[in-house]
Amino acid sequence: MDAADPVTHAGLAAGLSRGPGVALTAVREADVVVAAVQTADNSTLEALRGLPMPPPARIVLVVSDGWYADLTVAAHSGIRAVLWRAEAQPQSLIRAVLAVAAGEALLPSAVQGDLLDQADRLQRNVLVPKGLTPSGLNTREIDVLRLVAQGLDLAEIADTMCYSERNIK
Repeated sequence: MDAADPVTHAGLAAGLSRGPGVALTAVREADVVVAAVQTADNSTLEALRGLPMPPPARIVLVVSDGWYADLTVAAHSGIRAVLWRAEAQPQSLIRAVLAVAAGEALLPSAVQGDLLDQADRLQRNVLVPKGLTPSGLNTREIDVLRLVAQGLDLAEIADTMCYSERNIK
């Protein structure tokens, strides 16, 4: 657990101590780290990467004022759940810690909206102009793989896609 002030630290500790299956430990030994920040911006999230956490870093972030961070920086920093401080009750904090420990993610709807907007911008501005998809394959390659998965042979795929067998190979 990491907080800038002792009152917040004590509040987080008190809330988490109520949770069955939650044990407070040093950051360097934690499976999930709970961090409280005033504002979530890129520099704050980069600073969290400096915490002595065992890999993989998994963080539940309690944010007081607002979200101004790039979501790729958040993911790279280990953020897996975000709770607004004004809405964070002990039960929701414990639920977030247990969910993150189980490999899940919890993001407020506003942050989810930002994530979808960022994915859309990446798709439109980077991938589509290069003829790529999020997988790194172009649409023709995906179509070929889909037809292979359906059990078609090389000649059938070439015929279906109106390409030569050489192109399909």
